[in-house]
Amino acid sequence: MLEIKDFLKKKRFKINKKKIKISILEIKNFLHKKGFVISKKKQSTKEENTFGSLTRTFLSSLIIISIFSIIPLVTDYTKKNKVLSKDIENELKKLLKGQDSKLDEELNRIFLFDDVPRLEEEPTDTVRLSASTIEELFKSTNYNLNDVRKNKLVKPISLTLLPEEIKQIESVKKRKDLFIQIILPLVIKENNIIKLDRKKLFSVLNKNQNTKAENNWLNSKFKQYGVVNKNLSTLKIRMDEVPASMAIAQAAKETGWGTSRFAQEGNALFGQWTWSGDGIKPAGADDDSTHKVMKFKVLQASVKAYQRNLNTHSTYKGFRSARAQFRDHNKKLDSIVLTEHLDKYAETGKQYVRILQQIIRQNNLEDFDDAKLLPESIDLESLI
Repeated sequence: MLEIKDFLKKKRFKINKKKIKISILEIKNFLHKKGFVISKKKQSTKEENTFGSLTRTFLSSLIIISIFSIIPLVTDYTKKNKVLSKDIENELKKLLKGQDSKLDEELNRIFLFDDVPRLEEEPTDTVRLSASTIEELFKSTNYNLNDVRKNKLVKPISLTLLPEEIKQIESVKKRKDLFIQIILPLVIKENNIIKLDRKKLFSVLNKNQNTKAENNWLNSKFKQYGVVNKNLSTLKIRMDEVPASMAIAQAAKETGWGTSRFAQEGNALFGQWTWSGDGIKPAGADDDSTHKVMKFKVLQASVKAYQRNLNTHSTYKGFRSARAQFRDHNKKLDSIVLTEHLDKYAETGKQYVRILQQIIRQNNLEDFDDAKLLPESIDLESLI
């Protein structure tokens, strides 16, 4: 500081509190001699920083404005195109968490068999064909059980009535084979319907939200399977197929391989009882008995009602639980094991189960459990 004062004195500047007038160049030269470097700060840096800051501010504002502009559109689209009722959403959460305390317990019977009469109202050819005509039909279409056992493919031939002459066929094997050929396509057809529904169910369950159409479909299935409170776990257990071997064995037992009066007069393949509506009264029933055997216009309706009965009635909850365990372990359904839970299907109980298992084994009916019905439509091709 003293050197700067000496310099100023030499230049005859007065040092006091008054304003000092001095040349910038002279100060610069003096500082340079003393080893100081003086350079002019670039103005562009500030300008560049200012420009960059403005750019970032502009882009941030643009992004924020865009987000707030899009949100109402997305919300509106979701409301219009995505609908998931609170009840179904809650049940889905329970299903994922394994909370199913009321699993497969309650049953709403009101709509259980609503689709059976509709099936009977469909335009079908209900002309009763003779046994010989049916045999010729099967022969001309190369439909025989040996090929089915080998190739696992079944011709989509749906007969509506059993032939009267089946009881007159003397060869037991021939009579059994004809009966199986008639019943097998009907059972697989019904299983295919369930498989497609089950496939759709899992597709719906794998989504975070459902469309209005999917929601309506779910509600219709809740009614169809008598599911109370829209319990998805219950629907998952009830909506499943019945092994072909088990269905054929029960049909064979209940109809005497198609020869019973109930089968011939009412297409009743499974001896289901009814206490209301139209039916056939058993010959040996008491006069005060009110139960009848359900009758149907077509055989397919009998198969549908049978499967719906096993899939919903509380008596067969054990059957459905055992079937679900096979599914949970990715195992093939075993009809021998599953028939153990049909002891209440008939008054003979465990004896009835043993007879079913004997029919399955003696006739190698499990060969048909993995048989596929040749497709009648594009949708069914996925099941082949």
